[in-house]
Amino acid sequence: MPQRERVPALLALEDGTVFRGWNFGAQGERSGEAVFNTGMTGYQEVLTDPSYRGQIVAMTYTEIGNYGINPEDNESWRPWVEGFVVREFNARPSNWRATETLDEFLARHGIIGIEDVDTRRLTKHLRTYGAQIAVITTETLDPDEAVDKARAAPRLVGRNLVAEVTCDGPREWFGEGYELSAAHGPSVDIGARPPAAPFLPDQRPTVVVVDCGVKQNILRHLHRRGARVITVPATYPEDDILALKPDGLVLSNGPGDPEAVTPVIELTRRLVGKLPIFGICLGHQMLGLALGGRTYKLKFGHRGINHPVKYLPTGAVEITTQNHGFCVDMDSLAGTGMEITHINLNDQSCEGMRHRELPVMSVQFHPEAGAGPHDSSHLFDEFIATVRAFKG
Repeated sequence: MPQRERVPALLALEDGTVFRGWNFGAQGERSGEAVFNTGMTGYQEVLTDPSYRGQIVAMTYTEIGNYGINPEDNESWRPWVEGFVVREFNARPSNWRATETLDEFLARHGIIGIEDVDTRRLTKHLRTYGAQIAVITTETLDPDEAVDKARAAPRLVGRNLVAEVTCDGPREWFGEGYELSAAHGPSVDIGARPPAAPFLPDQRPTVVVVDCGVKQNILRHLHRRGARVITVPATYPEDDILALKPDGLVLSNGPGDPEAVTPVIELTRRLVGKLPIFGICLGHQMLGLALGGRTYKLKFGHRGINHPVKYLPTGAVEITTQNHGFCVDMDSLAGTGMEITHINLNDQSCEGMRHRELPVMSVQFHPEAGAGPHDSSHLFDEFIATVRAFKG
């Protein structure tokens, strides 16, 4: 393997803090909210999770890239991060499943990486002062100029990032494959087969997933439990959703400020009580807003694969995967009919809720991810059982 040219790069935060390093992946300049993820593995899933749209992600684990990239582990058809920050990039992966290096993958998709950054110092800084807007660049090596660009970059609060990641039309999930739209570019080859006759009558319960940046493993879990799974855009009209004759509705994960995603909030408000609803991550937040609750921005968010959550109905502690910067205000749920089902054991924030009378439930974390590894997969069982009862 030829030696890569060492190109200097900068990560500049809006508060004036600057980190120098060396580039890998694409070159150029991008801005985004600087955040950190504490997972020791799973960097490919992080990169391809649409929930990271608008963010520059720093991995706290020291060596990243050691098992390369393979098409089977993608959570969507492309990476979504604005930039990727690591302590040490491994340019020589050792994994029989790898089809390309992390460097090649990022370069192919125009994502800028920076290595040789003191990610421990960066993480402690973000924990102390909060997530903040940053610029990652190989073009501007003057620290003051880079900081000025970070201060002038767009904020995430109030910005509807879901509009940038949602699909462009209804699609049906077929087991281990997902037929993606032409507007989303070529689909990743994960054994997908084209629909022979989409949307024909089917005896299985139909679950419609409002795609706010859905991860493929959510669709996989629903399908494996016997559901017919159809994804629709975040702006899909209520009448068109009901025309699909759904037996259940999933509000998916996604990026950014939940209060900015007004189409989904309004849709949810109109559909509550008409069919079972399951909200995941951003979907959980939008459900809370639709029912009259409030959300707030966390200081530095929850991102990683080791977050302990207490499931109040049983008292069990589940190890969860998380990726969010906003949270539902528990006090604001009084009078909405919702009760808390999950609590984050690190900061006591809301991690789940359900309605006392209606078939409505949601969680802030990602139950489809294998952090525990299967601690929270029972939630899909509970939802599908509710859907089947509703269909019956």
